[in-house]
Amino acid sequence: MPLIRSLLASAALFALTGTGAQAFDTKASAAFVIDVTTGTVLLNKNADEALPPASMSKLMTLYIAFEAIRDGRLSLDERLPVSQHAMSYTGSTMFLNTQDRVRVEDLLRGVIVLSGNDACAVLAEALSPDGTETGFARMMTQRAQQLGMTNSRFKNASGWPAEGHEMSMRDLTLLATRIIKDFPEFYAMFSERRFEFDGRAPSNTTNRNPLLSLDIGADGLKTGHTQEAGYGLVGSAKNADRRIIFAITGMDSAAVRAEQSEAIVNWAFRQFAEQTIVTEGTPVTQAQLWLGAEETVDLVSEQDITLLLPTLPVGAVTAEVVYTGPIEAPVKQGQRLAELIIQPDGLPETRVPLVAARDVAAGGFMDRMLTVGQVLFKRLSDQPDAQASEAQAQVAVQGQDAS
Repeated sequence: MPLIRSLLASAALFALTGTGAQAFDTKASAAFVIDVTTGTVLLNKNADEALPPASMSKLMTLYIAFEAIRDGRLSLDERLPVSQHAMSYTGSTMFLNTQDRVRVEDLLRGVIVLSGNDACAVLAEALSPDGTETGFARMMTQRAQQLGMTNSRFKNASGWPAEGHEMSMRDLTLLATRIIKDFPEFYAMFSERRFEFDGRAPSNTTNRNPLLSLDIGADGLKTGHTQEAGYGLVGSAKNADRRIIFAITGMDSAAVRAEQSEAIVNWAFRQFAEQTIVTEGTPVTQAQLWLGAEETVDLVSEQDITLLLPTLPVGAVTAEVVYTGPIEAPVKQGQRLAELIIQPDGLPETRVPLVAARDVAAGGFMDRMLTVGQVLFKRLSDQPDAQASEAQAQVAVQGQDAS
């Protein structure tokens, strides 16, 4: 039986024709933007390239720390010692020293709000299999691979510049998604704008995330900057029932990072909207049947299909139904028979299974004789595959007689 592809033109789907994605022209060297609610990728620019992530890689340290707290291996009130190695870090720090024993909860805020390199090292040494930050970095790499982050490798806990310490923008958005989903009890920390630890660092008390003060639904997650990586941000924002997560890197100033991040959030929420394009149980099209009591059966979806689609009329949405047919009867209601492929212009395709709307029995003797007559007529009309089709029809009729 041949693979049948049928382009659709029904009103339900094709009130959508005339919509398409207007690409966002980002100044970032690499970017990935996803609508988490629907799983729609809105922007992909070098998203799988492994790049220096700077402090954005601190999200991996935090994820492992959150896991340890959840599993009882670490507690928020536990106080951890500060090693000479942790104290030696410069850049963004909590100004810890070896006389300190710091609460885990303070260390978490020190990483999230203050981007403390020393705080990362303290957590790393406490959780490392061998008590070293290097051992913890190996654990980070292994755990990242388990989470599906295939372009992430770590040399330290903080993102301090090191050869081979790298992540992709897709990996960073995946990690951010897992933090929000797996640890909602900790996620509120990412929207905190200020953290003062023991009055030690008056110049480092505010969250560097430029989106948190803009009242656009932003609630996380982490900035990053080194000379090698440029300026980057893993961001997330929520608007009504929608959440977007994005990662961008490679910008040449904090001002450009702020501008691009705000523009991405506004673009994602204003230029796309959810639309129900297929309603549960409503026929999408019909499939041709072979040797059935009826010649066709309606194809339906078992659930409403809602997609995120562009709001402006700048492109097109195409849709087609694909199945191997004609389909031999009998068929049962709910039997999966075909696939609806929806392709919005500029966005990933969506594949939706279609099932039979009702039972259709096998045809009786006269139905099969009619099919044989149709096949013979095609043969007389010099159809290339008529001889094979005639043999198939004869076998079918013989099988009906034997029953």
